[in-house]
This record gives sequence, C-alpha cells and structure tokens, in this order.
Amino acid sequence: MQSKLIVPELGAVQIHGMNRGSFILKSALAVGAVYGAGAVSPFVQKALAQGAAGDIEILNFALTLEYLEADFYKKGLATSLSAEAMELATPFGEHEAEHVAALTKTIGDLGGTPVESPTFEFPFTDEASFLELAQTLEDTGVSAYNGAAPLIESKEVLGAAGSIVQIEARHAAAIRLFREEMPAPGAFDEALEMQAVLDAVKPFIVA
Repeated sequence: MQSKLIVPELGAVQIHGMNRGSFILKSALAVGAVYGAGAVSPFVQKALAQGAAGDIEILNFALTLEYLEADFYKKGLATSLSAEAMELATPFGEHEAEHVAALTKTIGDLGGTPVESPTFEFPFTDEASFLELAQTLEDTGVSAYNGAAPLIESKEVLGAAGSIVQIEARHAAAIRLFREEMPAPGAFDEALEMQAVLDAVKPFIVA
C-alpha cells in the first residue's frame, strides 16, 4: 500500500536514466513527497554514508540535483509565465546552470568524471503549479545539501557546497514571498526516524 503523499508534486516528478546519484535523488524526492522537504536531509546523509561516499560521489549527487533544477526552470521559462514570474525564474535558472558548470568543473579538477544528466518530467501545468513546485524543489535542494555536507572531507569542496546551498535557500524564500507565504516558516528542518523514511520511500523506487 502506497503511503499518503503530503507533497504530491514531488511524487509526480519523473527521472529517467538511473545512476547512483539519480537513484538517491529520486529516493530523496519520494521521501519529500511523503514527509516534506525537511525529511530529505537525514535520508540523503544516510544514503550517501551507506555507500562510503567520497567527495566526488557527493559532488555527482549534487550535480544531478542541479541538473534537475536547471531543467525545471528551462522548461518553466518555455511556458506562459507572467512578467513578474519571469523576473524570478530567469535569474534562478541562470544560477542553476552556473551551479551545473561549477560542479562539473570541480569534479573534473578532482580527477572524477561528471555524471550525465538524466531526463526529467515535471507535473506543472500553469504558473501557479510551476511556482508551487519551484518552492518545493528549492526546499528539497536545501535539505539535500544539508544532508550531504557533513560527509564532505575537503574544506574547499564544503565551502563551495555552502555557497550553493545559501543561494538555493534564497531562491526558496523569494518564491515564498512571491506567493505571499512566510519566507522562513520554521527555525529548523524536521528530522524523522530513518527506518520510517526508508519504509515510506520503497513504493516509489523502480531500479
């Protein structure tokens, strides 16, 4: 029996093309669909730790997340958005593309091979659903970076990840303000027992 979704938009995001980074990202989105973005951080931390992840693997996971966000804004900008929404989505999309370029270069500089982008499908149909999903994806991105950061060994890589996650959080806050919501609704992200999260995510994983 599939768990009830509290964020159905995340559950409807489709990722085609599976490597370890995209598998963890798909799992994280499923966790967020069941419990909300605040539950993503502990899931990501445990998922990466179980694989004895090094900095390159963590960066490839982050790159997969940035591929998703860059593609989301690219597809959103190809739809009919108001001028006001375009003023948000255009620079945000540019930021995500810059994150992709920076992570790709960093992985190469460390002697690694950047993963290729999966193919994504997003369930928005109009401006309102686009902005709602944008807010959710940005929140999820922040939680994913928070979960991965404690496992990063290099101080330089950790600093680079920190500079990205701050921008993701500002994106989320700006979108909330645009949607007339509280930009910082809580002082902390919620953490859940990991087994409950793993049980909830199983129905969404198709390897």
